[in-house]
Amino acid sequence: MKQEILIKASDLFLDLGFKSVTMDDIAREMGVSKKTIYSHFENKTKLVEAATMYVFHAVSCGINEICALNKNPILELYEIKKMLMEHLKNEKTSPQYQLQKYYPKVYNTLHKKQYQIMYECVLRNVEKGIKLKIYRENLNIGFVAKIYFSGVTSIKDNRLFPEKDFPVWELMDDYLEYHLRGIVTPKGRKLLNQIINSNQD
Repeated sequence: MKQEILIKASDLFLDLGFKSVTMDDIAREMGVSKKTIYSHFENKTKLVEAATMYVFHAVSCGINEICALNKNPILELYEIKKMLMEHLKNEKTSPQYQLQKYYPKVYNTLHKKQYQIMYECVLRNVEKGIKLKIYRENLNIGFVAKIYFSGVTSIKDNRLFPEKDFPVWELMDDYLEYHLRGIVTPKGRKLLNQIINSNQD
């Protein structure tokens, strides 16, 4: 039952937001009593914490699985972006912003974990791209990894990028293309254009 609660709560939090969803909502959606939920999670904060770690673990496993396929680095980043959007349901309620505002301790823990996995992922991606001569060899790899994470975090801020002006799918596509065009070689640019054109078909 604990796992079922975790799955349902995670879905609701990502769909409707951490602030909006109550323990009553989760109980009603599951057809169980609120007491049942409290028998597994002593309060909503504990449930939010468990749900964010559950989603983080699923995303981390997804990233590792994609990286293990050893695809070319440009395609790898597009595959990771696609997987993230599916897992995070397009983040239409900006869950990270709500998490930061209403559950700052949970957010800070999650943020550190996200940074670690994304930093290492981009480091490996850039190193591989340089070896394949599709990324420029003079790149400061650490800088690229940090600035990529910083950008991904910033574009999730609704105050900077309101969804009515910047739909999430388009924003993620635009940011990834922006990132890649700054680091590719002419060879990499051809590959990037092929991937972009195939995604538009």
